[in-house]
Amino acid sequence: MTDRLRDAIAPALEKLGYELIQVEQVATRRPVLRLYIDRLGEDAGGVTLDDCQKVSEYVSGLLDVEDPLPGAYSLEVSSPGLDRPLVTAEHFRRFVGSEARVQLHRPVNGARRLRGRLCAEANGVIEIDVDGQRLAVSLADIRAARLVPDLAAELRSKGDGH
Repeated sequence: MTDRLRDAIAPALEKLGYELIQVEQVATRRPVLRLYIDRLGEDAGGVTLDDCQKVSEYVSGLLDVEDPLPGAYSLEVSSPGLDRPLVTAEHFRRFVGSEARVQLHRPVNGARRLRGRLCAEANGVIEIDVDGQRLAVSLADIRAARLVPDLAAELRSKGDGH
């Protein structure tokens, strides 16, 4: 279902200047549909509260027309955060050189969880350096992946670090 929602929402958000990073459906008493967005463009800056509100209002209207979810649900729109999810091949390419946590469907070298520096992505395969060992992992084998926040670099970029 989330793939269908992504296919319906992503092109419309791109026209508004946003990238749909991830769609999550959370089963609670009242189901939650959570969208993670980012601004498009190299110098776009981070997602603001106004961006989230604009996207929420737009997507609410779109979902009212399409009605892809049965019953009542809550819609949440958020920035991807410092530990942003890596979902597409483009995400992995964009963040080559960054540290990431990767959860796998099946073990690679005996491990289902990897943490290391992203080295490359080509043809649906990422290369990740885990403790000096470069491993190749198919995107199809990845259950979930997130960046590991580099808080020192974040502080330096804001001018707060020394």
